[in-house]
Amino acid sequence: MAAFNYRALDASGREVSGVLEADTSRTARGQLREQQLFPIEVAPVGRNTLERLRMGTRHMPSAVLSLLTRQWSMLLDAGLTIEQSLTALIEQSENASARQILAGVRAEVLAGHSLHAALGQYDSAFPPIYRAVVDAGEKSGELPTLLIRLADYLEAWQTTRQKILQAMLYPALVSGVALIVVIGLVTYVVPQIVGVFKQSKQALPLLTRAMILTSDLLRSSWPWLLLIIVSAPLLARRALTRNQALQLRWHRTLLRLPLLGRHLRTLDSARLASTLAIMVGSGVPLLTALETGKAVIGNLVLRQSLDRAIRQVREGSPLHRALAADHLFPPLLVHLIASGEASGTLGRMLERAATQQQAELDRRTAIALGLFEPLLILVMGGVVLLIVLAILMPIIEINLLLH
Repeated sequence: MAAFNYRALDASGREVSGVLEADTSRTARGQLREQQLFPIEVAPVGRNTLERLRMGTRHMPSAVLSLLTRQWSMLLDAGLTIEQSLTALIEQSENASARQILAGVRAEVLAGHSLHAALGQYDSAFPPIYRAVVDAGEKSGELPTLLIRLADYLEAWQTTRQKILQAMLYPALVSGVALIVVIGLVTYVVPQIVGVFKQSKQALPLLTRAMILTSDLLRSSWPWLLLIIVSAPLLARRALTRNQALQLRWHRTLLRLPLLGRHLRTLDSARLASTLAIMVGSGVPLLTALETGKAVIGNLVLRQSLDRAIRQVREGSPLHRALAADHLFPPLLVHLIASGEASGTLGRMLERAATQQQAELDRRTAIALGLFEPLLILVMGGVVLLIVLAILMPIIEINLLLH
C-alpha cells in the first residue's frame, strides 16, 4: 500500500485535507467517497511532497514529536514492523504536518531506504540527535528502548522551556501594561498639564523641558520610532547570521556579562551533557556524539571550543582534558567526565552530569526571574517618578515665587 495526500470537500462544502493509505489513487478516491467526501486532489506522497515541505519549512512541534516518539516506541515494542508502526502513527496523529511528514518517511522506507536515511530527508522536523539515536537503534537492534530514552530527553527539554515561558509570562504582561501607561502619560497627560506653564512664560526646569521634548518626539515621530523598534532586531539578527566574525564578538561579549554569561554557559553545557548522555548511553561512538552535541550549542564561542576539543579527542586526547583546555565549560562537568573515563563508566557519569547541569540551569533561571521582577518594578517606578517630578517642579517653583 502507498500513502496519498488528499484534498476533498465534505457534505457542508468545507475543504478538508489529510493522508490515507491505499493501493492506487483510484482506490484512495473510492475510500474518500465512502467517507462522504468529494475528492479534489489525490496525489502520492513522495519527492514532490518532500519538496513542498522543505519549501514550507515545516517543523514538527516539540510536544507532537515527543508524544510521537513515545507512541512509536510502544508500537515497535509490541512487535510491529517499522512500516506498520508508521502506518499506525499516521492514522492516529491529529497534527496535519506530522501526518504528512510521517507519510513521507514511510514512502522512503518502502522505497528501500533505512529509517535513519528516511528521517534525514526531513531534517527540519527531526533534529540531529534524533536521527543519530535512531541510527544507533537500527544498528544495535534496540530501537524501542532508545526511542523511550529519546522521548524522555525531548519531554525534559520541553518541560524546561514551558517553565521558562510560564515564569516570564507575568513579567511580560507587567512590562507591557507599564509601557502603555508610561506612553499614555508622556504623550497625553504631560502635554495637557505642562501646556499651562508654557502660556505663563515661566522658565521651566530642565527635567520638565526634557519631558516636553520627549513627548513632542513621541507624538510627531512615533511611526518612525515603531519602525526602528521592529526592524532593528531583525536587521541585527541578519547581520549576525551573515557575519561570523561579528557573531563571534557578540557571543564572546554575552559570555562576559556578569549574570547572563553564566546562565548562557550553563544552558549550553546542560544541552551538551544531555545530548552526550543519551547518545553515548545508546552506543553511539564518542566522536559522533560530540559532532551531534556541537549542533545543539547555541553560543559560537563554546561551539568553536568544542570543535577544538573534538580535534584533540580524534588525536587521542581524553575528553575531559580537551574540554578543560579553554576553561569555558563548567569544572564540575569536566570532573564528572574525567571520573567516567577513568572508571570506564562514561555513559553513567554523563547522565549524572546532565542531571547536575539541568538542576543548575533551573536554579539560575529561578534566580534570574526572581531578580527580574523587582528590578522591573524599580525601573517602572523610577520612570513614573521622573514624570511626576517633571509636572510638580514648575508648580513648586510658582508657589515659591508667590510666597
